[in-house]
Amino acid sequence: MSATESRPTAETAEGPATAATSQATKETLEDYTLRYAPRSYRRWTPMVVATTALGGIAYMADFSIGAGIGLAHGTGNALVAIAVAAVVIFVTGFPLAYYGARYNIDLDLITRGSGFGYYGSVLTSVIFASFTFIFFALEGSIMAQGLRLGLGLPLWLGYLVSTLMVIPLVIYGMKALSKLQVWTTPVWLVLMVGPLVYLVAADPGTVDHFLSYAGTDGDGGVNTASVLLGAGVCLSLIAQIGEQIDYLRFMPPRTEANQRRWWTAVVMAGPGWVVLGALKQAIGVFLAVYILASAGPSVAPEPIQQFKGAFDAMLPSWLVVPLAVVLVVISQIKINVTNAYSGSLAWTNSFTRLTGRYPGRMVFVLVNLGFALALMEADMFSFLNGILGFYSNCAIAWVVTVATDIGVNKYLLQLSPHAPEFRRGMLHPVNPVGVVSFVAASGLSIAMYFHAFGDTLQPYSPVAAAVIAFALTPLMAVVTKGRYYLRRTDDGIPEPLLDQDGNPSGTGYDCHVCHQTYERPDVTACATHGAVVCSLCLSTDRVGDHVLPASGEPVA
Repeated sequence: MSATESRPTAETAEGPATAATSQATKETLEDYTLRYAPRSYRRWTPMVVATTALGGIAYMADFSIGAGIGLAHGTGNALVAIAVAAVVIFVTGFPLAYYGARYNIDLDLITRGSGFGYYGSVLTSVIFASFTFIFFALEGSIMAQGLRLGLGLPLWLGYLVSTLMVIPLVIYGMKALSKLQVWTTPVWLVLMVGPLVYLVAADPGTVDHFLSYAGTDGDGGVNTASVLLGAGVCLSLIAQIGEQIDYLRFMPPRTEANQRRWWTAVVMAGPGWVVLGALKQAIGVFLAVYILASAGPSVAPEPIQQFKGAFDAMLPSWLVVPLAVVLVVISQIKINVTNAYSGSLAWTNSFTRLTGRYPGRMVFVLVNLGFALALMEADMFSFLNGILGFYSNCAIAWVVTVATDIGVNKYLLQLSPHAPEFRRGMLHPVNPVGVVSFVAASGLSIAMYFHAFGDTLQPYSPVAAAVIAFALTPLMAVVTKGRYYLRRTDDGIPEPLLDQDGNPSGTGYDCHVCHQTYERPDVTACATHGAVVCSLCLSTDRVGDHVLPASGEPVA
């Protein structure tokens, strides 16, 4: 049933259902925010989903990140740092992407059942929301630089324009996003790759100059400290897998007929995003070195200047600036629509769980944009590497904890349930497995980043975040014997969650609170009404009238 077909809501323990509850139901059914994405909604082919997901990584930040590392530490250190970060991101992203695509839930819902608990994952929702507004601000800054160059707009006005222009696009969810990403991706690819191919073909000497660049802080050699400092900045992008999963959750069921296409799409658009990301970072180093002599070190990390310099070598002068601005604007729109969308989901999810109220996703679109605009006006671009280096410690601790829980605790130790669980009443409020591992890993690595353990260890903070999270997550599962994963083992509905192919069941059930039909994974039995209740109505049940008791016994 579509959102526009919703019926009047029923009575709840709090009295007549309010208009706000009805609005929450309608809005979440637009693209299943905060929910399991049902089989009936997932009409896209694996390749359409993959193309849409990959369209979201058209951001220009990679060029700035690569340029910043390369200019500081030299090409050799930068390329090794980019490769190291890419391997870590791919390995940790794979289990998360698989779970999102296989069970059709976003990263927050995965995190709940993978070591954090129903309320414990609010910590990581805030980390993810922070990722979206930090990178929105970075992309908005890049677009403002383009608007200043092309149209003469002052930066403060460019920041405002880049913020406001995404609002109409982000309102409409997955349906609008899929069309935007599919149709703009070919243009973006041509504009990005064309200049690089031309420069290398026209002047092969640029490659030698690029490879021999020593950096302002280096001597041309590769050393561990420089590599790890660079990798730490790149690893701030590890949380990008959350935005990829926001699309991958709409994958169709995996069957014998489509499994090759299904796996190709999941790997390509899941952890595979980092392959393109790493290439863009390396291109950023190349372009920054190429324009360094003419543009100077202060603006060489700016993508608009990098592509202006590249287009200068191959196009008539009258076309250079307009084309560079078009590339920057397309890239900014493609990624910042995704940043605004995913960030609003993360904030809304956290607020709804903590308060039992659903204020509307649009409220948190504006909140997220407000944070991003404040960062832009504070000129975050000038201290970019510092922000990303600090943030990466939190992001690494979170992603490695969840990936380890899936790969080790679920499949090797078998202490964590294989099928993901996210519904209130089925999970403990807090699971110490993930929460303790995450807090310890992020806290110690941040302390290390701020030189608490001396200057020698400071570059190793990303390594510490990953190692501590990887070691503590299975250790905590063994110590707690896995007893904090599930509050109940039975949700009161006889039908299994998964069908014979291991896909979530498509059987529909009517929620007795909001009177909508939801598929099997999104509902449980109601504790007091002898009926079925959906996950959102459970989340907004402030008196706990519908929440099942902490018991493994079937509901009567």
